[in-house]
Amino acid sequence: MLIGVPKEIKDHEYRVGMVPASVYELVQQGHKVVVETNAGIGIGFTDDDYLGVGAVIAQRAEEVFFSADMLVKVKEPLARERARLKPEQILFTFLHLAADRPQTQDLLKSQAICIAYETVTSDSGSLPLLAPMSEVAGRMSVQAGAQCLEKSNGGSGLLLAGVPGVSPAKVVVIGGGVVGSNAAKIAMGMGARVTILDRSLDVLRRLDNQFNTSQLGASLETLYASKEVLEQQVLAADLVIGAVLVPGAAAPKLVSKQMIQRMKPGAAVVDVAIDQGGCFETSHATTHSAPSFIVDEVVHYCVANMPGAVPRTSTFALNNATLPYIVSIANKGVKAALLEDPHLLNGLNVYQGQVTCRSVAQSLGLESVDAREVLNS
Repeated sequence: MLIGVPKEIKDHEYRVGMVPASVYELVQQGHKVVVETNAGIGIGFTDDDYLGVGAVIAQRAEEVFFSADMLVKVKEPLARERARLKPEQILFTFLHLAADRPQTQDLLKSQAICIAYETVTSDSGSLPLLAPMSEVAGRMSVQAGAQCLEKSNGGSGLLLAGVPGVSPAKVVVIGGGVVGSNAAKIAMGMGARVTILDRSLDVLRRLDNQFNTSQLGASLETLYASKEVLEQQVLAADLVIGAVLVPGAAAPKLVSKQMIQRMKPGAAVVDVAIDQGGCFETSHATTHSAPSFIVDEVVHYCVANMPGAVPRTSTFALNNATLPYIVSIANKGVKAALLEDPHLLNGLNVYQGQVTCRSVAQSLGLESVDAREVLNS
């Protein structure tokens, strides 16, 4: 199979679909890999690094899209990339379609086979290709929130950790999954007062056991996320981190405009769920060039590719997770790979003009088809 790795073109996106070590793995198994020139330069890999492991370097993105049987990317294709997709071409990347009707429509029109990292599952029910980026985003969310609280950025002028004699900031994390637990870990490590909200008692028990028996020097408050408790905690917070995920579907709007209006002046919110539409009603996607905005004196940080700010760490973490699936698709062919692995099959969002992910279809009001049935037809 010929695998193509185009350079990412989203604002300040320096990650790359495959590092040289991943390319070497594919080449050694008899496949060809074409990499767009300077695709890895943002994380310190030159064209010579890719040539050294057997890749071919293409001078233009069009060459990669035209020649590849499978495209391996990081972020969803932008409009000009979607226009280059071909029927039956495999696209393997993050898609986040539930909050993106234009992209969904373009992918349907392309007749390509589109597999989304964020809906591939595992035996435990986790999302193994999303998890590495969720870990990064969760940890970064606290850094971003701390900067938003600085007065020069529109915040209240609070230091998360406080100092002796001055109270630390109150951080509220909505959602106790991978993003939320990593956010809580960093916020506690920085000395903030941290409360995490979730509707799963099992999740709350796990978090209590994880953090309140450790040597972090601070305790985590865990609360059941009833509507009343959610509102009380948001209004009392200095920083709120939205870490909500409904796999494949649009994120629920848990914090309303009215709640934002009643928050402390200079408080901050970080919406890690923004790729799926965001969990704050006042959120809209931002970029690393202009990461924040203010609504009703509350600073909003809603960067849609947050892990792109630490691209070297993020790329290696992502490649560690995606490589076995890339190898499987290349070795077996896409149909066999999907049919033999029900977890990879869950990643199939669009197949030759049809939506195959029910959550995406429901979020956008579209019809869906059964992925296994359409592959066998």
